[in-house]
Amino acid sequence: MLLLQFVFWCSFFLIVHTYLLYPLLLKVLGKGKPPHDVLLEEEDEWPQVSVLMSLYNEEKVVALKLDSLLQQDYPADKLKLFLGSDCSSDDTNSIIEAYCKAHDHLHFFPFTDRQGKPGVINFLAREANVLKPESPNHIYLITDANVILTPQTISNLVRHFKDTKLAIVDAHMVHTGMQDGGISHSENQYISSEVQLKALEGSVWGYMMGPFGGCYAIRSNYFTQVPPNFLVDDFFITMKAFEKGGKAINDLEAVCHEAVSHDWREEYRRKSRISTGNFQNLFLFSHLWWPPTRPLSFAFFSHKVLRWLVPFFLLLMGASCLLLAVCGYTLYQYVLALAVLGVLLFPLLDIALSSTGVNIRLLRHIRYFLLMNLALFMGFVRYISGVKSSIWDPPKRN
Repeated sequence: MLLLQFVFWCSFFLIVHTYLLYPLLLKVLGKGKPPHDVLLEEEDEWPQVSVLMSLYNEEKVVALKLDSLLQQDYPADKLKLFLGSDCSSDDTNSIIEAYCKAHDHLHFFPFTDRQGKPGVINFLAREANVLKPESPNHIYLITDANVILTPQTISNLVRHFKDTKLAIVDAHMVHTGMQDGGISHSENQYISSEVQLKALEGSVWGYMMGPFGGCYAIRSNYFTQVPPNFLVDDFFITMKAFEKGGKAINDLEAVCHEAVSHDWREEYRRKSRISTGNFQNLFLFSHLWWPPTRPLSFAFFSHKVLRWLVPFFLLLMGASCLLLAVCGYTLYQYVLALAVLGVLLFPLLDIALSSTGVNIRLLRHIRYFLLMNLALFMGFVRYISGVKSSIWDPPKRN
């Protein structure tokens, strides 16, 4: 019975550590710490920026995205756009071609076969290097079609590269279009907390645990081509940059906007895919998180590894708690009753209330947490089944 109690409380502690203790530790360590202040000045020589963007059936957002890129407050002669359409079947290609006629710094590559985002980005990076060879003064801005930049986004990101130790700078993703119904408030709260956590990691450790992928800048000499079957390319690229000795931070002033997800099914599908990629990265980069005795490994282990393993900790807690309750331990009988309420009753109650137009945030957050961990578990199942391709259909755009 002591072993079952150890399993229960160890699993509980690891969940508490990744969600509460680690963020609290960063807040304490980061209190009063000044932001990264090694910045390019107006009179400095600013680096060449190559925007790399993969698109697939983005007719609803591509014009708005291109407008946001063309309105950047960055030296025009230092900015080039490399766009790859991954065999789009809607009007994406024709919209981009119209922009190319008016702007000669747009370079467009329409693919006739699906490549997947990593394959497109790999190709665009090679094309960008033809015009400007790979070097510390050549920056890639990797961005998604549905992420809309503010006019200062690129300059705010690139200004940090005066610091020669920096490999990656992430933008501050701000969600738009919140609604009371659906998943949007829970998703926004989770992403907002992740933004703050990553900003603190960059400030305290110098090792932000991966950009969000929608908009980030990386020195071209730290970029690594992504294998064709890898699903979470941004995290892979970041870990490879760490292997090369680079560091990564987040700039909260480099704001960009993305419409928040509302649909449960779409978000579950997206998170399941991301989870599969998470486990690819977990095993490939195990040498970067174990043992967790250095700043990089401690951050990786505390922020990412433990969160990816939360579904398994929950299963261990549930199994050990059930056995202890059956054996007559009163404490675990109460805990088991609360667990049943949380896993079954609360989500069902949220579903029932939301169907009548009543939305209670606490119930929605509990349901969201369970959905996220179910997606993590199913992503692991897909990982052990084998990943043959990174090609997938992105969520529907608002």
